[in-house]
Amino acid sequence: MIITDNHMHLHNHLGLEAIKQFKRAGGTHVILISNLAHHYGVFPLKGEDFVRIYDRHLSVVREANEIVRTYPVIGVHPAEITILGDKLGYERASSIMKRGIEIAVEYIKEGRAIGLKTGRPHYPVDEHIWKLSNEVMRYAFELAGDHAIPVQIHTESYTFDGMKEVSEIAKEAGLPPEKVIKHYSPPEPGEFARTGIFPSIIAGKDVIKAVEQNSRFVMETDYMDDSRRPGAVLGPKTVPKRVRELLSRGVDEEIIWKICRDNIEKLYEIDLDSS
Repeated sequence: MIITDNHMHLHNHLGLEAIKQFKRAGGTHVILISNLAHHYGVFPLKGEDFVRIYDRHLSVVREANEIVRTYPVIGVHPAEITILGDKLGYERASSIMKRGIEIAVEYIKEGRAIGLKTGRPHYPVDEHIWKLSNEVMRYAFELAGDHAIPVQIHTESYTFDGMKEVSEIAKEAGLPPEKVIKHYSPPEPGEFARTGIFPSIIAGKDVIKAVEQNSRFVMETDYMDDSRRPGAVLGPKTVPKRVRELLSRGVDEEIIWKICRDNIEKLYEIDLDSS
């Protein structure tokens, strides 16, 4: 059976041992997301500095791929707007971020990654920073829309109105909302279907609520691999464990296939069976 974690990080805690734990628990495929720039010891002064970040991330993906089939998603974390902006000014930060996104799109077009990462801050910011953040996200959507690239977004906590707004921004930018994947989603695939946004649901115990609605979602741990928070958000074994739990509760195996294989293949236009 194919069991996919749609959103995981590797940083400075377990490292590749996290991937080994995922495999031992029954996991078969993982999508690794690039981290904040400072996790790579980089403070970007220009967009081209993201090349170092992406290349480091792809190197980690290659190592992880020796353990289970691993795919990279790269891009610019929306929190960079304040991390960079507090020191360089917010307009300059947004310009650096846009250039970093352009470079990520070039990598994806070359087949070096399967998706783009963008979004807007998940914490309170003033109106000016919020406006700039939405402009960066819109720009990412425009570039993604030009090349049919799936986009994982890191945003504020879910609200229907918030996701409806993101959906409208995507449509205006030329990106189908179905290609926008909301990382760290609650178990509400029915609500997400109304916006068009595709949810990547945290694989907590209440994921059964999602299955009871429909199978239009994927699952993730958002495992952060941060030595300061070693178990955050969920451990690397969680998705395989949750799949076993769902099966034990009578969830049809075809639904698991839809969540862990079919939806992933459709979103990223990849073939997991050939991996």
